[in-house]
Amino acid sequence: MNELLELRKKIDEIDEKIINLLAERTNLIRRIGQLKKELKLPIKDLKREKEIYSRIVKIAKDKGLNESFVKNIFEEIIAMCSYEQGEEIKVAFLGPRGTFCEQASRKFFSGYPALFIEYLTIKDVFRAVLSDEVDYGVVPVENSTEGSISLTLDLLLNYDIKVYGEIEQKATHNLIVKQGTKLEEIKLVLSHPQALAQCRRFLEENLPKAKVKEVNSTSAAVKALKKLKNAAAIGSELAAKIYGYEILAKGIEDNPENYTRFFVLSKRDREPSGNDKTSIIFSVEHVPGALFRALEPFAKRKINLTKIESRPTRKKPWDYVFFVDFEGHKDEIKCKEALEELKKICSFIKILGSYPKAQ
Repeated sequence: MNELLELRKKIDEIDEKIINLLAERTNLIRRIGQLKKELKLPIKDLKREKEIYSRIVKIAKDKGLNESFVKNIFEEIIAMCSYEQGEEIKVAFLGPRGTFCEQASRKFFSGYPALFIEYLTIKDVFRAVLSDEVDYGVVPVENSTEGSISLTLDLLLNYDIKVYGEIEQKATHNLIVKQGTKLEEIKLVLSHPQALAQCRRFLEENLPKAKVKEVNSTSAAVKALKKLKNAAAIGSELAAKIYGYEILAKGIEDNPENYTRFFVLSKRDREPSGNDKTSIIFSVEHVPGALFRALEPFAKRKINLTKIESRPTRKKPWDYVFFVDFEGHKDEIKCKEALEELKKICSFIKILGSYPKAQ
């Protein structure tokens, strides 16, 4: 017992040294940031970052440490130091401005110097992250009332991208019109398909004769009002303020407990936080009991599944993949064991990422 206490004491001392060294590194980074501004040099230096990663991976290998794990730690350190230098994080979101996606993006990155860039489609957000136009992308993945966003799931299957985080945003829908427009004058209602579905009862009871038109986003619907007469859009309060329109009716969603879940996309993994969730995709052979056997590795380790959903692969008829979320980080021992066992059972598996649960 005395030896155990002594070892723990040494670990505490090492932890303090690590914190002190991080503080020293941060002070040096701040000074470098000041010098770069004086010399009018860009804050981000990709060449220098690559040199750092190459060097620390070699050192980790020489020390017998997991190279990938050490690289992930330094990615977090470099991200923190970039923030200290005053570098803006570039975040792509599904636009135009005023969408719930923009609200979710600002919520997740609040407190960081971030530049939020709008993209017109979900696919554009994926491509912006993959091409390094931005550091992160935010896209809707499912709604508590209407279910999953099929396009997002399909893109997660087909693109080599990581899920870095999740946000849950309450979706309060409003009927938005040009100033002075009355309810009985409305002949056309525009919005995103999910928003229209979430406000079905209101539309049936209040605008039964109005034509409904689907557009790419709730904000795009509000923006489109400029060129239309006798029209209304379903969108956010933020969108109404941005484009200078009137809210004719607030909170028109059928279910007041209406939430949308968003994924934060990145090209890198996230370290364990102690309160994590993991998302994966897998497929199994078309034989009796195949899905049962695929879920068994989680059940016997008491790993809680928070979501399971099937989607067609679109490669051949009646061929499906399963999207699964479960509690825990992929690097935790029991989760790692479950995933290793699952690999032996499945014909295909893709680990999308582990990330802290939405607060």
